Amino acid sequence: MVTIDTSRLVLRRWRESDVPAMAAVNADPEVMRWIRDGRVLSPEETRLWVERIERNWEAEGFGLFAVEWRASGELVGFTGLAVPTFLPEVLPAVEIGWRLGRPFWGRGIATEAATAALRFGFEGRGLERIISIAQVGNSASERVMAKLGLPPGRETTAPGNGRVVRVHELTRAEYLSRRQG
Repeated sequence: MVTIDTSRLVLRRWRESDVPAMAAVNADPEVMRWIRDGRVLSPEETRLWVERIERNWEAEGFGLFAVEWRASGELVGFTGLAVPTFLPEVLPAVEIGWRLGRPFWGRGIATEAATAALRFGFEGRGLERIISIAQVGNSASERVMAKLGLPPGRETTAPGNGRVVRVHELTRAEYLSRRQG
């Protein structure tokens, strides 16, 4: 079991007890505004999604971490790595992503969590390239991507919903040179 500690957070595998808190995040229209087609998820859809995440961990050796606020043990949301099957034109690829409950926005938490997940991908799993995908207009996520050192690349249209997305990309060599410099 992979667990990563940061100054304020614990990134860990999912527990059944996380589902209600993550379901509340996934039910917030403002949180989901930039996710796929913007539709909120039901508690049952969230439960199935968490089960899928755990299966992906077993199959891939990486996945989306539950992000816990260290001081209280409260679930903040998620960050981590996944294969972006919703955008076949970028495959093969591994995407870094995050989703936080609104009370945790604007506090540097996404950057802190995603920095740890990026390190895990490049240093812990030896990935050669990590991308991140944001819908055009989602400036908050693109600011996090910039802080992570993922420069913007091409724009394309997501086939499942017709929304325009921007693909950001960082190679292992770029990551390691940045870490050394």
